[in-house]
Amino acid sequence: MDVLSDVLHRARARNAVIRRLVQRPPWSLTFADAPPLTVVAALGGTASIRVEGGEPVPLAAGDVALVRGPGSHVVADAPGTPPQVEIRAGRKRVLNGDPEAAHRLFAPRTYGADEPGATTLLRGAYELRGDVGDRLLDALPPLAVVPAGPGTRAALDLLAAEVGRDEPGQDAVLDRLLDLVLVLALRAWCARPDAGPPAWHRALADAAVGAALRALHEDPARRWTVAALAAEAGLSRAAFAARFAALVGEPPLRYLTGWRMALAADLLRGGDATVAAVARRVGYADAFAFSVAFRRARGTTPSAWRAVAREPAHG
Repeated sequence: MDVLSDVLHRARARNAVIRRLVQRPPWSLTFADAPPLTVVAALGGTASIRVEGGEPVPLAAGDVALVRGPGSHVVADAPGTPPQVEIRAGRKRVLNGDPEAAHRLFAPRTYGADEPGATTLLRGAYELRGDVGDRLLDALPPLAVVPAGPGTRAALDLLAAEVGRDEPGQDAVLDRLLDLVLVLALRAWCARPDAGPPAWHRALADAAVGAALRALHEDPARRWTVAALAAEAGLSRAAFAARFAALVGEPPLRYLTGWRMALAADLLRGGDATVAAVARRVGYADAFAFSVAFRRARGTTPSAWRAVAREPAHG
């Protein structure tokens, strides 16, 4: 599994919420308490999106916007349209306009008014898991807009065709199609020269360092040494260490420790495995050595971290 796929896979906590919004101008929707990651795609018509503290950015048909939470964001037909509906904690509050239109459901997962001249949007809201989720979010600015392209357009067409259906297995189909849109949009955005993705993502383009990163993510529990990683990269130990640090921004074993601590924090937060079991899963032979490393990285013991950070059970 490649590094971006690994981060995306481990960051997913639960099913995404997908909605199709069909709005006839003038319209404006404020999402007051957005989740960690939101995907907004324009299917037809034009729109404008603005995150808290930012400037409005236009959305044309086929464009995909990635919005990093937890701040609010506004989606409207035009930047100057006054606020009409606020969504907070899953509830709609009408600020101005037709109260019925804000709540009208005319197809599965589809809200608004299906009338000529309407703008159609897809919105998918992701809840992401803990420290690994944070690594994914760190790859994004508050708002990243990916212009329409052949790859994302085809995926959006599939998602749009499915979102209004209500058939067995529909949630699983929608989850995977939204994941596809997200991955394609992330790939397209990170490839832009002005994107500024994190160093680890940029380093994937380097054949040698990318190979080492993939090996490290595929088996984080292995007793890696710089020499072993250099062998994966096909370089001498000294040349690999220098190249890795230059591209990733930190030495290879420091990166490995940071990734292990992120995995461990999420295992402690979301499961019942013992500290010793977590230690083994992230590459430590005994609980004591793991606890020392975890305390050095997080400033507290694994048990204390678990007591504070444990996720509530979901029914």
